[in-house]
Amino acid sequence: MTTVEGVVPAGRSGGGAVRARRPLAARIVARTGGGAVRVFLVLVALFWLMPSVGLLLSSLRSPQHIAESGWWQIFSEPAQITWDNYSRLLSNDKVMGSLLTTAAITVPATVLVVVIGSLAGYAFAWMDFPGRDGWFLAVVGLLVVPVQVALIPVAKLFGAVGLFETTAGVILFHTAFGLPFAVFLLRNFFAEIPRELLEAARLDGAGELRLFTRVVLPLGGPAIASLAIFQFLWVWNDMLIALIFADSGNPPVTVALQQEVRQFGNTIDVLAPGAFLSMVVPLIVFFAFQRQFVSGVMAGAVK
Repeated sequence: MTTVEGVVPAGRSGGGAVRARRPLAARIVARTGGGAVRVFLVLVALFWLMPSVGLLLSSLRSPQHIAESGWWQIFSEPAQITWDNYSRLLSNDKVMGSLLTTAAITVPATVLVVVIGSLAGYAFAWMDFPGRDGWFLAVVGLLVVPVQVALIPVAKLFGAVGLFETTAGVILFHTAFGLPFAVFLLRNFFAEIPRELLEAARLDGAGELRLFTRVVLPLGGPAIASLAIFQFLWVWNDMLIALIFADSGNPPVTVALQQEVRQFGNTIDVLAPGAFLSMVVPLIVFFAFQRQFVSGVMAGAVK
Protein backbone atom coordinates (compact mmCIF):
# COMPACT_ATOMS: atom_id res chain seq x y z
CA MET A 1 0.00 0.00 0.00
CA THR A 2 2.84 2.35 0.81
CA THR A 3 4.43 1.72 -2.55
CA VAL A 4 1.20 2.46 -4.40
CA GLU A 5 0.66 5.67 -2.50
CA GLY A 6 4.22 6.71 -3.27
CA VAL A 7 3.81 6.02 -6.96
CA VAL A 8 0.47 7.74 -7.50
CA PRO A 9 1.53 11.21 -6.33
CA ALA A 10 4.69 10.92 -8.42
CA GLY A 11 2.62 10.06 -11.46
CA ARG A 12 0.29 12.94 -10.75
CA SER A 13 3.12 15.41 -10.33
CA GLY A 14 4.74 14.13 -13.54
CA GLY A 15 1.48 14.50 -15.43
CA GLY A 16 1.08 18.00 -14.07
CA ALA A 17 4.56 18.85 -15.26
CA VAL A 18 3.72 17.50 -18.71
CA ARG A 19 0.50 19.48 -18.81
CA ALA A 20 2.37 22.60 -17.78
CA ARG A 21 4.71 22.20 -20.72
CA ARG A 22 1.90 21.92 -23.27
CA PRO A 23 1.63 24.84 -25.69
CA LEU A 24 -0.91 27.53 -24.96
CA ALA A 25 -2.83 26.85 -28.18
CA ALA A 26 -3.14 23.15 -27.33
CA ARG A 27 -4.45 23.96 -23.84
CA ILE A 28 -7.02 26.38 -25.25
CA VAL A 29 -8.24 23.78 -27.76
CA ALA A 30 -8.43 21.13 -25.06
CA ARG A 31 -10.50 23.36 -22.79
CA THR A 32 -12.88 24.72 -25.38
CA GLY A 33 -13.44 21.39 -27.10
CA GLY A 34 -12.82 20.38 -30.70
CA GLY A 35 -16.43 20.94 -31.76
CA ALA A 36 -16.51 24.58 -30.69
CA VAL A 37 -13.21 25.26 -32.45
CA ARG A 38 -14.47 23.67 -35.67
CA VAL A 39 -17.64 25.75 -35.58
CA PHE A 40 -15.60 28.91 -35.04
CA LEU A 41 -13.25 28.05 -37.93
CA VAL A 42 -16.21 27.34 -40.22
CA LEU A 43 -17.72 30.72 -39.36
CA VAL A 44 -14.41 32.45 -40.04
CA ALA A 45 -14.11 30.65 -43.37
CA LEU A 46 -17.64 31.66 -44.37
CA PHE A 47 -16.96 35.25 -43.41
CA TRP A 48 -13.73 35.20 -45.44
CA LEU A 49 -15.50 33.74 -48.48
CA MET A 50 -18.43 36.17 -48.35
CA PRO A 51 -16.89 38.79 -50.70
CA SER A 52 -16.04 36.07 -53.22
CA VAL A 53 -19.54 34.64 -53.06
CA GLY A 54 -21.01 38.13 -53.41
CA LEU A 55 -18.88 38.83 -56.46
CA LEU A 56 -19.90 35.52 -58.03
CA LEU A 57 -23.61 36.18 -57.49
CA SER A 58 -23.25 39.75 -58.77
CA SER A 59 -21.64 38.42 -61.94
CA LEU A 60 -24.76 36.29 -62.49
CA ARG A 61 -27.17 39.24 -62.30
CA SER A 62 -28.12 41.76 -64.94
CA PRO A 63 -26.89 45.38 -64.68
CA GLN A 64 -30.43 46.52 -63.86
CA HIS A 65 -30.74 44.16 -60.91
CA ILE A 66 -27.25 45.10 -59.66
CA ALA A 67 -28.20 48.79 -59.69
CA GLU A 68 -31.51 48.18 -57.92
CA SER A 69 -30.53 45.86 -55.03
CA GLY A 70 -27.74 43.89 -53.36
CA TRP A 71 -26.45 40.50 -54.45
CA TRP A 72 -28.21 38.71 -51.57
CA GLN A 73 -31.56 39.34 -53.27
CA ILE A 74 -30.71 36.50 -55.64
CA PHE A 75 -31.67 34.02 -52.90
CA SER A 76 -35.24 35.32 -52.83
CA GLU A 77 -35.41 35.78 -56.63
CA PRO A 78 -33.43 32.97 -58.31
CA ALA A 79 -34.86 34.05 -61.65
CA GLN A 80 -32.29 36.86 -61.68
CA ILE A 81 -29.53 34.37 -62.53
CA THR A 82 -28.26 34.83 -66.07
CA TRP A 83 -25.13 33.90 -68.01
CA ASP A 84 -25.34 36.90 -70.34
CA ASN A 85 -22.57 38.71 -68.45
CA TYR A 86 -20.11 35.91 -69.13
CA SER A 87 -21.12 35.87 -72.77
CA ARG A 88 -20.29 39.57 -73.00
CA LEU A 89 -17.02 38.96 -71.17
CA LEU A 90 -15.93 36.27 -73.62
CA SER A 91 -16.67 38.65 -76.49
CA ASN A 92 -14.63 41.46 -74.86
CA ASP A 93 -11.24 41.14 -76.55
CA LYS A 94 -9.59 43.63 -74.20
CA VAL A 95 -10.35 41.78 -70.95
CA MET A 96 -9.76 38.31 -72.38
CA GLY A 97 -6.49 39.44 -73.90
CA SER A 98 -5.45 40.91 -70.56
CA LEU A 99 -5.83 37.47 -68.94
CA LEU A 100 -3.36 36.05 -71.46
CA THR A 101 -1.00 38.97 -70.81
CA THR A 102 -1.20 38.35 -67.06
CA ALA A 103 -0.40 34.67 -67.57
CA ALA A 104 2.52 35.60 -69.86
CA ILE A 105 3.92 37.76 -67.04
CA THR A 106 3.12 35.58 -64.03
CA VAL A 107 4.41 32.21 -65.24
CA PRO A 108 7.92 33.36 -66.31
CA ALA A 109 8.29 35.60 -63.24
CA THR A 110 7.40 32.66 -60.99
CA VAL A 111 9.66 30.16 -62.78
CA LEU A 112 12.65 32.53 -62.81
CA VAL A 113 12.33 33.32 -59.10
CA VAL A 114 12.02 29.64 -58.18
CA VAL A 115 14.95 28.51 -60.34
CA ILE A 116 17.36 31.33 -59.49
CA GLY A 117 16.29 31.39 -55.83
CA SER A 118 16.84 27.62 -55.51
CA LEU A 119 20.32 27.79 -57.03
CA ALA A 120 21.32 30.78 -54.92
CA GLY A 121 19.81 29.28 -51.77
CA TYR A 122 21.83 26.09 -52.27
CA ALA A 123 25.01 28.07 -52.89
CA PHE A 124 24.58 30.16 -49.74
CA ALA A 125 23.72 27.08 -47.68
CA TRP A 126 26.29 24.50 -48.76
CA MET A 127 28.99 26.05 -50.96
CA ASP A 128 32.04 27.90 -49.67
CA PHE A 129 33.11 31.01 -51.59
CA PRO A 130 34.70 34.32 -50.61
CA GLY A 131 32.33 36.74 -48.92
CA ARG A 132 29.46 34.27 -48.67
CA ASP A 133 28.09 35.59 -45.38
CA GLY A 134 28.45 39.20 -46.48
CA TRP A 135 26.64 38.59 -49.74
CA PHE A 136 23.84 36.80 -47.89
CA LEU A 137 23.46 39.71 -45.48
CA ALA A 138 23.23 42.03 -48.48
CA VAL A 139 20.46 39.88 -49.94
CA VAL A 140 18.60 39.91 -46.62
CA GLY A 141 19.00 43.69 -46.48
CA LEU A 142 17.22 43.98 -49.82
CA LEU A 143 14.07 42.62 -48.16
CA VAL A 144 13.49 45.95 -46.44
CA VAL A 145 13.75 48.01 -49.65
CA PRO A 146 10.22 49.22 -50.57
CA VAL A 147 9.09 48.73 -54.14
CA GLN A 148 8.04 52.37 -54.33
CA VAL A 149 11.64 53.53 -53.85
CA ALA A 150 12.75 51.78 -57.03
CA LEU A 151 9.92 52.84 -59.33
CA ILE A 152 11.50 56.01 -60.73
CA PRO A 153 15.10 54.72 -61.05
CA VAL A 154 13.97 51.48 -62.67
CA ALA A 155 11.60 53.36 -64.99
CA LYS A 156 14.50 55.52 -66.18
CA LEU A 157 16.71 52.46 -66.63
CA PHE A 158 14.05 50.55 -68.57
CA GLY A 159 13.40 53.60 -70.72
CA ALA A 160 17.10 53.83 -71.58
CA VAL A 161 17.41 50.16 -72.57
CA GLY A 162 14.00 49.90 -74.30
CA LEU A 163 12.21 47.76 -71.70
CA PHE A 164 9.68 50.36 -70.53
CA GLU A 165 6.08 49.36 -71.28
CA THR A 166 7.06 45.85 -72.27
CA THR A 167 6.15 42.45 -70.89
CA ALA A 168 9.83 41.59 -70.45
CA GLY A 169 10.33 44.66 -68.28
CA VAL A 170 7.47 43.70 -65.96
CA ILE A 171 8.84 40.15 -65.68
CA LEU A 172 12.33 41.42 -64.82
CA PHE A 173 10.96 43.80 -62.18
CA HIS A 174 8.94 41.07 -60.45
CA THR A 175 11.86 38.68 -60.66
CA ALA A 176 14.31 41.16 -59.15
CA PHE A 177 12.05 42.02 -56.22
CA GLY A 178 11.01 38.41 -55.64
CA LEU A 179 14.53 37.01 -55.45
CA PRO A 180 15.60 38.38 -52.02
CA PHE A 181 12.73 36.65 -50.25
CA ALA A 182 13.22 33.49 -52.33
CA VAL A 183 16.93 33.28 -51.52
CA PHE A 184 16.33 33.97 -47.83
CA LEU A 185 13.56 31.36 -47.56
CA LEU A 186 15.27 28.58 -49.50
CA ARG A 187 18.72 29.12 -48.01
CA ASN A 188 17.33 28.70 -44.49
CA PHE A 189 15.38 25.62 -45.56
CA PHE A 190 18.28 24.00 -47.40
CA ALA A 191 20.61 24.66 -44.48
CA GLU A 192 18.50 22.32 -42.31
CA ILE A 193 19.16 19.33 -44.58
CA PRO A 194 21.37 16.83 -42.69
CA ARG A 195 25.00 17.22 -43.68
CA GLU A 196 25.44 13.43 -43.64
CA LEU A 197 23.17 13.07 -46.69
CA LEU A 198 25.25 15.50 -48.73
CA GLU A 199 28.54 13.96 -47.61
CA ALA A 200 27.31 10.48 -48.50
CA ALA A 201 26.32 11.69 -51.97
CA ARG A 202 29.73 13.31 -52.44
CA LEU A 203 31.44 10.08 -51.44
CA ASP A 204 29.45 8.34 -54.18
CA GLY A 205 30.95 10.75 -56.70
CA ALA A 206 28.08 13.24 -57.04
CA GLY A 207 29.05 16.71 -58.19
CA GLU A 208 27.41 19.94 -57.07
CA LEU A 209 24.82 19.95 -59.88
CA ARG A 210 23.84 16.34 -59.34
CA LEU A 211 23.79 16.88 -55.60
CA PHE A 212 21.47 19.83 -56.08
CA THR A 213 19.06 18.07 -58.46
CA ARG A 214 19.02 14.60 -56.85
CA VAL A 215 19.20 15.38 -53.13
CA VAL A 216 18.45 19.02 -52.31
CA LEU A 217 15.54 19.66 -54.67
CA PRO A 218 13.48 16.58 -53.65
CA LEU A 219 13.96 17.39 -49.96
CA GLY A 220 13.18 21.08 -50.53
CA GLY A 221 10.04 20.43 -52.57
CA PRO A 222 7.57 21.74 -49.95
CA ALA A 223 9.49 25.00 -49.47
CA ILE A 224 9.83 25.48 -53.23
CA ALA A 225 6.10 24.86 -53.71
CA SER A 226 5.28 27.42 -51.01
CA LEU A 227 7.55 29.97 -52.66
CA ALA A 228 5.99 29.32 -56.08
CA ILE A 229 2.49 29.85 -54.68
CA PHE A 230 3.45 33.10 -52.96
CA GLN A 231 5.21 34.45 -56.05
CA PHE A 232 2.35 33.48 -58.35
CA LEU A 233 -0.23 35.21 -56.16
CA TRP A 234 1.89 38.35 -55.77
CA VAL A 235 2.50 38.75 -59.49
CA TRP A 236 -1.01 37.80 -60.62
CA ASN A 237 -2.69 40.25 -58.24
CA ASP A 238 -0.19 43.06 -58.79
CA MET A 239 -1.51 46.35 -60.09
CA LEU A 240 1.11 48.97 -59.19
CA ILE A 241 3.95 47.54 -61.29
CA ALA A 242 1.61 46.64 -64.14
CA LEU A 243 0.11 50.12 -64.16
CA ILE A 244 3.54 51.74 -64.51
CA PHE A 245 5.68 49.33 -66.53
CA ALA A 246 3.23 47.28 -68.62
CA ASP A 247 2.17 48.08 -72.15
CA SER A 248 -0.85 50.39 -71.94
CA GLY A 249 -2.22 48.94 -75.16
CA ASN A 250 -2.07 45.36 -73.86
CA PRO A 251 -2.30 45.61 -70.06
CA PRO A 252 -2.63 42.82 -67.47
CA VAL A 253 -6.05 41.99 -66.13
CA THR A 254 -5.80 44.19 -63.03
CA VAL A 255 -5.12 47.28 -65.15
CA ALA A 256 -7.75 46.30 -67.71
CA LEU A 257 -10.40 46.00 -65.00
CA GLN A 258 -9.29 49.29 -63.48
CA GLN A 259 -9.83 50.95 -66.84
CA GLU A 260 -13.33 49.47 -66.95
CA VAL A 261 -14.10 51.02 -63.54
CA ARG A 262 -13.91 54.47 -65.12
CA GLN A 263 -17.11 53.60 -66.96
CA PHE A 264 -18.59 51.62 -64.10
CA GLY A 265 -22.21 52.34 -64.89
CA ASN A 266 -21.92 51.04 -68.43
CA THR A 267 -19.58 48.07 -68.03
CA ILE A 268 -20.66 46.40 -64.79
CA ASP A 269 -21.83 43.43 -66.88
CA VAL A 270 -18.19 42.91 -67.94
CA LEU A 271 -16.48 44.14 -64.78
CA ALA A 272 -18.18 41.73 -62.34
CA PRO A 273 -17.49 38.48 -64.23
CA GLY A 274 -14.01 39.71 -65.20
CA ALA A 275 -13.11 40.42 -61.59
CA PHE A 276 -14.42 37.03 -60.49
CA LEU A 277 -12.56 35.23 -63.26
CA SER A 278 -9.30 36.98 -62.36
CA MET A 279 -9.81 35.92 -58.75
CA VAL A 280 -10.63 32.30 -59.56
CA VAL A 281 -7.28 31.56 -61.21
CA PRO A 282 -5.11 32.19 -58.09
CA LEU A 283 -7.67 30.34 -55.96
CA ILE A 284 -7.38 27.31 -58.23
CA VAL A 285 -3.58 27.46 -58.04
CA PHE A 286 -3.66 27.73 -54.25
CA PHE A 287 -6.08 24.86 -53.69
CA ALA A 288 -4.30 22.69 -56.26
CA PHE A 289 -1.02 22.99 -54.33
CA GLN A 290 -2.37 23.48 -50.82
CA ARG A 291 -0.94 20.17 -49.63
CA GLN A 292 2.58 21.18 -50.65
CA PHE A 293 2.00 24.65 -49.21
CA VAL A 294 0.94 23.29 -45.82
CA SER A 295 3.85 20.82 -45.82
CA GLY A 296 6.30 23.65 -46.48
CA VAL A 297 4.84 25.85 -43.76
CA MET A 298 4.78 23.03 -41.20
CA ALA A 299 8.31 21.93 -42.10
CA GLY A 300 9.56 25.47 -41.62
CA ALA A 301 7.73 25.74 -38.31
CA VAL A 302 9.21 22.49 -36.99
CA LYS A 303 12.72 23.41 -38.06
